[in-house]
Amino acid sequence: MVYFVGAGAGDPELLTIKGKRLIDNADVVIYAGSLVNPEVLKDVKKDCAVYDSAGMNLEEVLDVMKAAEAEGKTTVRVHTGDSSIYGAIREQLDALDKLNIEHEVVPGVSSFLAAAAAMQKEYTLPDVTQTVILTRMEGRTPVPERESIEELAKHRATMVLFLSVGMIDELVMKLKTSYPETTPVAVVYKASWPDQKIIYGTLSDIAAKVKEAGIKKTALVTVGDFLGNEYELSKLYDKTFTHEYRQGISE
Repeated sequence: MVYFVGAGAGDPELLTIKGKRLIDNADVVIYAGSLVNPEVLKDVKKDCAVYDSAGMNLEEVLDVMKAAEAEGKTTVRVHTGDSSIYGAIREQLDALDKLNIEHEVVPGVSSFLAAAAAMQKEYTLPDVTQTVILTRMEGRTPVPERESIEELAKHRATMVLFLSVGMIDELVMKLKTSYPETTPVAVVYKASWPDQKIIYGTLSDIAAKVKEAGIKKTALVTVGDFLGNEYELSKLYDKTFTHEYRQGISE
């Protein structure tokens, strides 16, 4: 069996109980060493074979999995955050299906959730936005034209951009095609890690602030009025609002 485990955003205590149990009892661990906090692996078995996939290609990763399966061993493939977001696991799962190797995916805490926690912000605010767009700038991996930053920016929703801080000037230019220059922006570097850093600004000055801080990667760019202080109170806890579990009080 091969388990794909989301290791969380960085803080090893954000690893799920199930994920930790699987890692600690694995015979083989393959982890994304360039991103996963090594503290996540501190309690692996002494005889566990550990592979850093940062220097491996897909075929090499699959060869390790096949060899472990042939020996009746349990493999845990550890991805950063949650593997469903920019995790490149689909190609691994499909390959394992062709090899008739069983697999299971265990979710993790994504960096975009850790970023919101670090900022103590809520991405969805009443009367501000109820939509969160997770996306990225086009780099060596292309983006469909219908999902360009300019197209997505038209919604003026909360936007969280992965893998884009290194192109901050171009990103800001594209966002400003629809978002006003005064739109608040926060860049969260290494959310939940000990060296976490948060930079606040607006579309008019965030690029300069990011470059001044020397941030070029491992950061999320969050954009939208959810970062502001104007919003309506929720109906959920409004004393005059009736729902299935509570009768509202008339005023």
